[in-house]
Amino acid sequence: MTEQKNSRTKGMICIIISAFCFALMSTFVRLAGDLPSPQKAFFRNLVALVFALIMLKKQHIPLRCHDKKNLPALFIRSLVGAIGILGNFYAVDHLVLSDASMLNKMSPFFAVLFSFLFLREKLTVFQGMTVLTAFIGSLFVIKPSFSGLASLPAFVGLGGGICAGAAYTAVRYAGSHGEKGPFIVAFFSGFSTLFFLPMFLISYQPMSAMQLVFLMCAGLAAAGGQFAITAAYTYAPAREISVYDYTQLIFATVLGFTLFGDRPDIYSVIGYIIIVSTAFASFNYNRASLKTYDSAVSHFKKHVNTLPDFENQGFLEVSNNTQINFPQQLLK
Repeated sequence: MTEQKNSRTKGMICIIISAFCFALMSTFVRLAGDLPSPQKAFFRNLVALVFALIMLKKQHIPLRCHDKKNLPALFIRSLVGAIGILGNFYAVDHLVLSDASMLNKMSPFFAVLFSFLFLREKLTVFQGMTVLTAFIGSLFVIKPSFSGLASLPAFVGLGGGICAGAAYTAVRYAGSHGEKGPFIVAFFSGFSTLFFLPMFLISYQPMSAMQLVFLMCAGLAAAGGQFAITAAYTYAPAREISVYDYTQLIFATVLGFTLFGDRPDIYSVIGYIIIVSTAFASFNYNRASLKTYDSAVSHFKKHVNTLPDFENQGFLEVSNNTQINFPQQLLK
C-alpha cells in the first residue's frame, strides 16, 4: 500500500514537472519566431531523440521492446502523439493562441476518458468532477473565442488534443506492462522524427543562429516534459493525476509575464484559484481515501493471521484501482 501511495505521489510530481517543461517549450517556440509548424516539430523531436538515446545508454536500458505484445500500444502512442504535436503547432500558427491552447489542454480530459474506455480504469464521481472543474478553470484562464470553431484549423487543433489524450493512455498501458519510460520516449521520438522529416524538408525555411538555439532549447524542454509525463502515467492512472497537468497554464502565464510582459486579467486570476483549489481538493481526497484503506487493512490484519489464504479464497481483492473487499463479519 505504501508503494502505491508513493507511486501516486511520484506521478503527481512528474506531471507538474512535465507541465513546467512544456510551458517552457512553448516559450522557446514563441521566441523562435515565425517558422513552419513541421520545422518546429522536427527539431522538437530530434533533440528529444538524442536526449532519449543518451538516457537509455546511461541507464543501461536496451533499445528493444520489453514485450512484443506492447508494440501496438507503442505504435499507437507514437502515431497519435506525432499527429497531436503537428495539430497543436498548426493550431498555434493559424488560430488565436488562446483557442489553440484551449483545444490542446483538453488532452488530460481525453486521457481520463480513454483510460476509462480502453484500460477499464474506474473513475469515481468526485475524480471526474475534479477534472471537469479544472477544465472549467482553464476556460477562465485562456478565455477562448470559438467564433472560428467550424474552420479547419480549429478542428485540427481539437484533433491534436484528442490525439494527445490517446497518446497518454497508450503510455499508461505500455508503462504498466513493463516498458521503461526512456524507451517509450526514444521510440516515440525516433518515430516522430522520421514522421516529420519529409514535411520538414519540403517546408524548410532558413533560420538565424538565435532561432536555431531557441528551437534546440524548445527540444530540450520538450524532452524533459516527455520524460516527466511518461513517468507520470506509468506511476499512476490518468484519473488520479491528470488534473495537475493544468498547472501548465499557471507556468505559462508566469513565463509570459516575465519575458513578454503579458498581464493576466481578473478572469485569469479566477481560473488560477479554481485550478489550484481543485488540485488541493483532489490531493486531499486521495489522501483521505488512502487513510481509509490503511485503516481497513490494519483492522483486517488484526483478525486474520493467514492473509494469503484469504486472498486465494477470493475474500481479498486488490487491483490497480486500490479496491478491497473484506469479509463483512470482520469489519463490524
